Amino acid sequence: MSRKINRTFTAHDTIIDLVEEDFNILPILSRFSMPLGVGNKTIGEVCAEAGVDAGIFLLVVNFILSGIIPSDKASAKAAVSIVDFLHNSHDYFLAYKLPHIRQNLINALDPAHADINPAIISFFDNYVNQVENHFNYEEKHVWPYVRSLNSRDRNPAYSIATFSQHHDKISEKLNELKNIILRYYTTSMPDKMYDVLVDIYNCEADLSSHHDIENYILVPMVSELEHTLRKE
Repeated sequence: MSRKINRTFTAHDTIIDLVEEDFNILPILSRFSMPLGVGNKTIGEVCAEAGVDAGIFLLVVNFILSGIIPSDKASAKAAVSIVDFLHNSHDYFLAYKLPHIRQNLINALDPAHADINPAIISFFDNYVNQVENHFNYEEKHVWPYVRSLNSRDRNPAYSIATFSQHHDKISEKLNELKNIILRYYTTSMPDKMYDVLVDIYNCEADLSSHHDIENYILVPMVSELEHTLRKE
């Protein structure tokens, strides 16, 4: 989602410190339901007021910003908190970000290309269908399974390895779309199309980050929990 930095944020840093380090973290704040109008409050203070686990919040933002993954967060409660965040991310992409891009894309299409414009929208719609299918699988199978670990009532016929083995990266189709536009689409409204491309680049990076959180935080965390439960 963003460049890697050489620092780790703590609960004593302010939300403003965090955003000024990298404004691309703003969508993450939204998915944690963090409020605006935070003044000079610390991350810990804002998390407490919003009912957010500061440890999980810092785990996610520090991973996104620096690639750092603490080794002491493998608990069922932590895994459920990560799943709650990922669920909110699904809502963000499907209910807001992807429809926003679609509308902007429609507005940016040049009437001179009436022959190929429908194909571009169809390409995007097919991509959104793939994203929906990907997310639906996680919502119906993976998230309930992870939540079941919190009650020690997991389904022995399922494991996080099943999810990991079939976890495709869903941001790649957006890369195809932006390359088609960049290489081949001429337009009399370049400003509008450049705005769309910025949205697509940002969404592609955001989805890639989402995928990495699942692969490098959730999967190892749940694998360790499964190992612990097998020993009990």
